[in-house]
Amino acid sequence: METIVGIGVLLMIMLCVGLGLALTVFWIWMLVSAIQNKGLTDGEKTGWVLAIVFLHFIGLLFYLFIGYLKRKVAAATA
Repeated sequence: METIVGIGVLLMIMLCVGLGLALTVFWIWMLVSAIQNKGLTDGEKTGWVLAIVFLHFIGLLFYLFIGYLKRKVAAATA
C-alpha cells in the first residue's frame, strides 16, 4: 500500500512540475508576442507588457483574448 501511495505522490509532483513549466513557457511566449505585436501601438504594447508582468497569468489571459487578436487582424490586412 505504501508503494502505491508513493507512486501517486511522485506522479502528482511530476504533473505539477510539468504544468508549471508549460505555463511558464506560455507566459514567456505571450510576453514576447506582446512586445513584437505589430497590430498594437507603442502605448498599447507597454500596457500589455506591464499587465502580463504584474498580473501574471490573469494578464496573460486578458492579452490572449484581447491583445493577441490584434496581431491576427494586422497580419490578415497586411
